[in-house]
Amino acid sequence: MTISMVVPDPELDEQRRRGLRRMRTVAVCLLLLAAAVYAVTFGDDGFLGYVNAGAEASMVGAIADWFAVTALFKRPLGLPIPHTALIPRRKDMLGRSLQEFVTENFLHEQVIRDRVRIARVSLRLGEWLATASRAQWLVDEAASLLAIALTRIKDEDMADLVRETLLPRLLAEPVSPMAGSILEEVVRDRAHRGLVDLALAEAHRWMLENEPTFAELVAERAPWWSPQMLNDRITRRLHIEVVAWIEDIRDDPNHDARLAFDRLLGKLAHDLLHDPETQERAENLKNRVLSQPQVVATATSLWNAVRRAVVETLEDPEGYLRRRGLEELRAFGARLREDEALRERLDGYVADLAVFAVSRYGDELTAVITHTIDRWDGKEASRRIELHVGRDLQFIRINGTVVGGLVGVVIHAASTLLH
Repeated sequence: MTISMVVPDPELDEQRRRGLRRMRTVAVCLLLLAAAVYAVTFGDDGFLGYVNAGAEASMVGAIADWFAVTALFKRPLGLPIPHTALIPRRKDMLGRSLQEFVTENFLHEQVIRDRVRIARVSLRLGEWLATASRAQWLVDEAASLLAIALTRIKDEDMADLVRETLLPRLLAEPVSPMAGSILEEVVRDRAHRGLVDLALAEAHRWMLENEPTFAELVAERAPWWSPQMLNDRITRRLHIEVVAWIEDIRDDPNHDARLAFDRLLGKLAHDLLHDPETQERAENLKNRVLSQPQVVATATSLWNAVRRAVVETLEDPEGYLRRRGLEELRAFGARLREDEALRERLDGYVADLAVFAVSRYGDELTAVITHTIDRWDGKEASRRIELHVGRDLQFIRINGTVVGGLVGVVIHAASTLLH
C-alpha cells in the first residue's frame, strides 16, 4: 500500500520549483552555448581549434551529467535504460540504507556523549532556573498539573487499588521477618525510648488528673465485706505509690522496669524472627486485621484527607509547597551555575540516559524512516526529492559543462604537441 506524501508548505514548494527551473535553464543554456560554439568553429585550426575542442568536450560533459542527474529521478528520454529511475524503483533500498546511515553515524554512543557534552545541558538548565520568572513559571505549572492529577483520582479507584493490589500483596508477604528486623533495630538503637517517655509522661498526667476514676477502678476489685474507710485509705495509698512509681520510671533512664521492657521487646523481636509459634500468631493477627472491611474505607479516608490538604496547598499561590519549591529550584539553579563537579555528574547522567534510550529504542526510531519511505508512492517520492535537492544537482551539470570544456582544451593541446 502506498500513500501520498503530505505537502508541508505549498508556498515554499513553489519557491523551490522556481529555483529548480532557473538552474535547469542555466544548465541548458550552457549546453546550447557550447553547441553553438562547436558549430561555428567546426573544422577550424589554430586557436579556434582549441575553442572547438573545448566546446565539444563541454557538450559531452553537460550531456553526461544531465544523464546522471536525470537517471536518479526518472528514465532519460523515457528509454528503458538499466540502472535509471533509481529513486522511484529502489526507494525501499534507499530507505533502508538511510536508516543504517543514521543509526551508524548519528545514534552512536560516542556521538551522543559528545553532543551532550557540547550542549552543556546542566549549565543551560542552571542559567534558565536562575531567572526568577522562569523558575516561578515552572513551579506554577508543576503545581497546577499535580493538583489536577490528584483531583482526577477517584475514590473508587483508590479503593480498588487498596483492595485488589495492596491488601493481597500485604496478605501474601510474611510480616514476621520484617517486623522482627525492624523491632530488633529499634531496640538496638533505643529508638523506642522516646515513645516510652511520652507514654510515661501521659500516664503520670492522667494519674494526677483522674484520681477519682482510679479510685473507682480499684474499688471495683475490693472485697464486699471490706469497710469503706479502709478501702479509701488503701486506694489513696495505692494511688500515691503508683504515681511515685511512674515518676521513678520516668526520671530514671536505667530503671529496672525500663530495662525489663527493653528485654521484653528484644525477646519479641527474636521470637518474630526465629520462633514458629510467635510467627504464626503474628501472621494470624495480620490476616484478621487486614481482612476487616473497614481497612479499605480507612485507607480511602486517609487518602482523601492527605489529597485535600496537598491540593489546597498546591492551589494557593502563596502556599508553602509553592514557596518551598521555588526556593529549592532557584537554589538548585545557583548550584548548577557554580558547581562544576555537579554539572559534570548531571551531564554524565543525561548522557547515560540518552545512550540507554538510543540503545533500547534507537532501532524503533530509525525504523520510522524505512516504514515511511516504504509507504510512499515511488513517482511522487521522486518528484518531492527532486524538488528539494534538484536545484543543487543542476550545479553538477553546470560544473560538468565547464570542467568538460577545460579538459577538452587540455586534451587537444596534448594531442597537438604529440603530433
